[in-house]
Amino acid sequence: MKGMTWDHPRGYDPLAAASRAWAELHGETIKWDRRSLQDFETYPVEDLARRYDMIVIDHPHVGQVADTGCLVALDGACDAEMLAGIAAGSVGGSYESYHWNGHQWALPIDAASQVQAWVPGRIAAPATSWDEVIALAKEGRLTIPLRPPHSLMSLFSLSGMNGVTLPVDGDELFPAKTCAAYEQLAELSAIVDPAAYGQDPIAVFEVMAEPESRLAAVPLIYGYVSYALDGFRPARIAFADVPAADPRGTALGGTGIAVSAFGKTPDRAAAFAQWIASGDVQRGLYAAAGGQPGHADAWSDPAVNEPVAGFYANTRTTLDRAWLRPRHDGYMAFQHAASLRLNEALRAGEPAGPALAALNALFRGSR
Repeated sequence: MKGMTWDHPRGYDPLAAASRAWAELHGETIKWDRRSLQDFETYPVEDLARRYDMIVIDHPHVGQVADTGCLVALDGACDAEMLAGIAAGSVGGSYESYHWNGHQWALPIDAASQVQAWVPGRIAAPATSWDEVIALAKEGRLTIPLRPPHSLMSLFSLSGMNGVTLPVDGDELFPAKTCAAYEQLAELSAIVDPAAYGQDPIAVFEVMAEPESRLAAVPLIYGYVSYALDGFRPARIAFADVPAADPRGTALGGTGIAVSAFGKTPDRAAAFAQWIASGDVQRGLYAAAGGQPGHADAWSDPAVNEPVAGFYANTRTTLDRAWLRPRHDGYMAFQHAASLRLNEALRAGEPAGPALAALNALFRGSR
């Protein structure tokens, strides 16, 4: 069998390790190819399904691909008891995020949301308020990834942190109350190095992990457990809940494993998918190989937390209360267009009212 994942140690290494174990158990070989993070967020899943037996996907693609017939509905292909165990062990809305129109289109193998990253020794503790965030930014010691779609993800997260739940089923995604979130993002984006507009999370982490870097914190960034490992990069990065009194509503990320409907042995691919998403595998070889598990058995295990400086325990509150993005067919095009429009507004210093109105118009057009 062949699978496609994304090109980062967190995205590839645990799948390769699990596939070696699967071959020893069942005599079936699985080869994994990789694509860039940018391709992962934008490449058509249907095209991949015609070339691979399994595909690692991002949950906002679900509405787009569910009606194409390119994926297997796993609720009909997997063992019901195993699915129940995976659902019960979901970190936050990870399992739910792949459920659409009555079917389960992928199983969570990786859980993430925007959290906070910081470097011990450069600051004493992670920020706990937005005032601290702005102060660090003014000192040149803090940044935020603004490369699409991450600016939009931060607007989502700031809305939730301000207590605003964005109505994914309506015609307007950004109610008037989100003006405060936009203004926070606008203030921060005007202070940080403009290089942030070209940086995704991996690019920010790579700069942050340089031994002479002044970057001490990033208030909103998708967590990457690899950087919490001692020795992965020269400077070790720690992770914490987002800087808010009530850390909720950040944009859920993570990945799920889906099975192609065009593969030669979809039953065997589904068997592998339910096995790698199970609590035992996620807590064991998946985490040990550098994965960022999607199952709570791993997140709550002290032995999994110890080598990554408590990455899971220190961000669990944020993850469990993360916000599930829209997933309708048309959302992915909106996400790209809205990110570009948002960055245009931020660069131009556009006021919140017209900027959010433009984003809402794009959202209506995506329905």
